[in-house]
Amino acid sequence: QVQLVESGGGLVQAGGSLRLSCAASGRTFSNDAMGWFRQAPGKEREFVAAISWSTGYTRNADSVKGRFTISRDNAKNTIYLQMDSLKPDDTAVYYCAAGRDTANFGFWGQGTQVTVSS
Repeated sequence: QVQLVESGGGLVQAGGSLRLSCAASGRTFSNDAMGWFRQAPGKEREFVAAISWSTGYTRNADSVKGRFTISRDNAKNTIYLQMDSLKPDDTAVYYCAAGRDTANFGFWGQGTQVTVSS
């Protein structure tokens, strides 16, 4: 069973930056990917970014390309989401996820709130 713990959320002004972290425990070789999703009030959860532990392959949602960067530290079993040029539309609960590959996720963290003020 994979456990995921997010940290780093908070309140920031538009144009500012935040870095989210997600520490994974209980990871197995069958769970090669990690990702970030977000859910804003009244909206469905949406994909943000994903990364492969083994290859470092990444993919990002169009809405965050050029602003958000996902990275990993294999030694620490931790992934990061560097969020720059934040916009009020980025306000959401951000969830860390683990899965078989960058398109399939089955384990979820508890979420961390990110609020961007205008």
